Amino acid sequence: MRRFLPDNFTLTLLATVLLATLFPAQGSYATTLGYVTKAAIALLFFMHGAKLSRQAIIDGASHWRLHAVVMLSTFVLFPVLGLLLQWWAPLPLSAALYSAFLYLCVLPATVQSAIAFTSIAGGNVAAAVCSASASSLLGIFISPLLVAMLMQVHGQHTGDHWQQMGKIMLQLLLPFVLGHLSRPWLGAWIARHRQWIGKTDRSSILLVVYTAFSEAVLQGLWHKVGWQALSYIVLLCLLLLALVLVLNTWLARRLGFNTADEITLVFCGSKKSLANGVPMANILFPASSVGIMILPLMLFHQIQLMVCAALARRYSKAQAIMATEAE
Repeated sequence: MRRFLPDNFTLTLLATVLLATLFPAQGSYATTLGYVTKAAIALLFFMHGAKLSRQAIIDGASHWRLHAVVMLSTFVLFPVLGLLLQWWAPLPLSAALYSAFLYLCVLPATVQSAIAFTSIAGGNVAAAVCSASASSLLGIFISPLLVAMLMQVHGQHTGDHWQQMGKIMLQLLLPFVLGHLSRPWLGAWIARHRQWIGKTDRSSILLVVYTAFSEAVLQGLWHKVGWQALSYIVLLCLLLLALVLVLNTWLARRLGFNTADEITLVFCGSKKSLANGVPMANILFPASSVGIMILPLMLFHQIQLMVCAALARRYSKAQAIMATEAE
């Protein structure tokens, strides 16, 4: 049962939401916290850039068919499913929450967990590094474009698109590029202090979540979203993840990918990034709506970790049995 329990970060995330509910940031404190949060996000993406190995990208880049399918899963399959959910509206949720699901669907994949699960399951790790990193980087451009196209179609104007792109490039892409350029000097130090770098990543996300939920609580978030709505969000997250996992597994076998590449597609093509999604929502949406927009993402994040942890162990066990039989 342990693998189905929330990890420490998820518990801290829930505690942050509770803190924002009881003691939301207001006034000058909220303004100061906003500046600190932007600095923390810049540091987060700087570290992401510094951690990215150029050799790993080169080693994994040759498998273009696999990368193309991962990108199609992330930026085509997911958004199509998000639009279908919004059109179908199978459960009694508000239009804002269905929009939040659509936002979840246009986000890039995670980097760390996609690579970690691919490694545990015995997949193509070099290709996973390349696919997940490319997804994260391309998402800085593609996700805002999809938000502008798909959400404006449904009458949800998110502001000046080019102005938002400029903010995203300044706050996310520029630190990422600077971090990657600094890798020759910082790479070894980051490798030695990987555990502390991970804590910096999580602290940045927690700051953004606290800021976003503080504003949302002040705008009456929990009067709009009750326990019944939360249970419906969990059900839709499970449905969405199950559909993507099944379709990606079927597609990998249909295209003749070997087991290692199938594992890579399954784990890299089914993830959605909390680290990218939360700061991006802060830029793309009004402060009063950010809390609702990231709520499905936060729940999907935990669900994908629990489900994929169990799936990775299953793949690993199957790989071990096959290796034993081969001997």
